[in-house]
Formats: sequence, C-alpha cells, structure tokens
Amino acid sequence: MSKVVERFLKYVSYDTQSDPNSKTVPTAMKEKILGAELAKELAEIGLENAKIDEFGYVYGWLPASEGCEHLEPIGLIAHMDTAPSTTGANVKPRIVHYEGGDIELGNGVVTHADYFDYLSKYIGQDLIVTDGTTLLGADDKAGVAEIFTAMEYLIEHPEVKHGKLCVCITPDEEVGLGAEYFDIKGFGAAYAYTIDAGPLGELEYENFNAVKVDVVVTGVFVHPGMAKNKLKNAILIANELISMLPAAEAPAHTENYEGYYHVANISGNESSVKIAINVREFSIEKFKQMKQFMLNLGDYLNGVYGKGTVVIEMEDQFYNMKEKILPVMHIVERAKQTFLACDVEPNIIPARGGTDGARLSYEGLPCPNLSAGEKYAHGVHEFISIQSMEKMVEVVVALSKAQ
Repeated sequence: MSKVVERFLKYVSYDTQSDPNSKTVPTAMKEKILGAELAKELAEIGLENAKIDEFGYVYGWLPASEGCEHLEPIGLIAHMDTAPSTTGANVKPRIVHYEGGDIELGNGVVTHADYFDYLSKYIGQDLIVTDGTTLLGADDKAGVAEIFTAMEYLIEHPEVKHGKLCVCITPDEEVGLGAEYFDIKGFGAAYAYTIDAGPLGELEYENFNAVKVDVVVTGVFVHPGMAKNKLKNAILIANELISMLPAAEAPAHTENYEGYYHVANISGNESSVKIAINVREFSIEKFKQMKQFMLNLGDYLNGVYGKGTVVIEMEDQFYNMKEKILPVMHIVERAKQTFLACDVEPNIIPARGGTDGARLSYEGLPCPNLSAGEKYAHGVHEFISIQSMEKMVEVVVALSKAQ
C-alpha cells in the first residue's frame, strides 16, 4: 500500500465533523485529536517547528534547499474537518477495483453508474468508497495525506531543490471558519494553494460570493379548535417564504457560473420557525440583488401577517477570490504548467463552493484551489481514486520545485 493511501485510511478513522452551531474554537474539540496527531507526524517527517496551536491549526515549515533561500515561500493548505451534512464517525472505507457498472456500498446503498455518471471516468482504477452509512472524508483528508506525503518525499530526496514550504492544516473549513484564526503573518508564505478541489486536474481561482441568511418566523398560536381569524401558523408562513424562492435557482438546477438559493435547515413549530438559507452568486452585482430579494420577501410577508412576523439577518461569509488572484495570475499559471508537466490535463473551472483560500486571498494571502481527487463529497457516495491521490503527490512535489 502506498504511503499516501496508508495515511489517508488512518486519517479517515478520526471523526472530525465540524459543528455549525458550536461557539467553541474549533467548533468540535475532537478536531484537535487528529490535529495533535498531524502535528506529531509533521515533526516525525522532519518539518521545523511543527505544532498545533490553541485554535486547532496545525503548522510546519520545510526550509529552503541550499541556494534556494531567495525564492518566495509557498504555502500548502488543506483542512482536517468533514462536513456536517453526513456523519464522519466510524468510517469504514473499502477499496474497489472498478471495472464499470454499479458499486454496492453495503447497508442497501448502491452508487448507480447511470445516476452518478462521473464513475465512467474511473474504469480500471482503484476507488476508495464508503460502506453506505457515512461520508468518506476525502474532502479534505486526501489533501492532507497528499501534502504530507509530498513533504516526506522532498525530505528523502534532497536532490529535488525547492524554496521554503509552509504547511497548514485548518479546522472548521466546512462551516466557513477555516480562515478565521489562520496566522497569515506567522505562516510566512508569499502565496499558497489549497489542495481541496475535486477530481484530478481541477484548478480554481474563482468562487461564489456567499451570505448566510437566518430567518425567524414568529407566529401566533391558539388552540386549533378556536383558531379562526386568530392563528398565524409559523410553519405555513415559513413554507410560503420558501415557496417564493426562485425554483430554477436552487442548487439542483444550477451549474457553472449560476448562483443559487439553498434552504439548508429548518426547525420549529406553529409558534416559531427558524430557516437557514445559503445564497451564492459569482457576480457581486447580482449577489447584492439576491440579498435585497431576501429582504423584500421579509417585507412582503410582514405586510401580510404583521410587523415582526419575519425577521431576516444576513452575514456575508466570503467573496469571490478572483479579484485578488487576477493581479498575481502567475501563481495560477504555475499550477497549470505543473499539471501539464505531470501529464494531467488542467481543468480550470469556477469553484461552486467556498475554500479557505477565498477568505485568505482577501486577507492578503493569494490562494487558488487545486484538486485533491475526490468526487461526490459530503455524502455516502463520496469516493476517491488511489491513482488520483498518488498523482497529486507528484503534482505537489513538482509544484514545490525551484523554478
């Protein structure tokens, strides 16, 4: 078994699911358990000052090769947490040599080749899959394993010259907080790459502008038998608000540069309902319009049901990194040429999600996103190709070489 696969299988055995409702740092203390192990491993590999800080961030530095001290330090970033949408506890990965057709994961769950049609690209490869009860965690423990294995290779092959390399593994990326306590100054990189995109060859330097919309609907509840002209059912009002979202602008009907409104969570009863809605859009102009549209919905329903029935609060989460990457497009070109040199066709696409790199780019650390290799992340059908992981180790090594 190759080292990158061995590392990956070890990492996914740790439950590091972050918690969007937590106020702690990191949002789940169990993230620090893997973090401590990662810091120990970086030290054992031979990186300098390997550590986990009070916030759960893991850092380590590989000094420049002799004669390469003048080169700009490059950062390599991945995240250790997994998505809240599907449990990451007790992951039971299995390796399948894929020859086509459906994959029976177990527990009655099947990854159907006609539905998950991207599978056809992996015929003849070895896939790591789930048992149908958890996500896999390749997003982004594959990125962690690839970076660590590449660093080990560079230490074991001093003939491969490189500038200073700065490594950071973040917590809480999946809940939008991966860059919240990132020590950019201490990290010391001139620019960085997150290894956190999807299938092999993906290269992203554009992403959504994102806002979290929290809606509280307050009804008036009286006994249903005495409710005429009195009862204002918060559930029905919440349903009315959701029904007014543009049906064609839901995630299931959008792609490429199309934005969306995504109802992420709803809870409550006749008296009070809370709704979490994620609004995403590449264009900053349309992004502003979509936020205003949400406020307009609240105003309309308050006009119908009374002032204060619907309260909408918004919090911008991150912005399109493109604005910050365009002035330093040589770092995108470096990644593109590295893929080509490793016989990987670069696939430059917009990131239909957020990365640590989006926040970091706005805070002064330009940070495009490169493939980690996984597909269908955040759910039980997530898988990753062993061949993709091994190729990404080669890519990270090549990206690190002195140029």
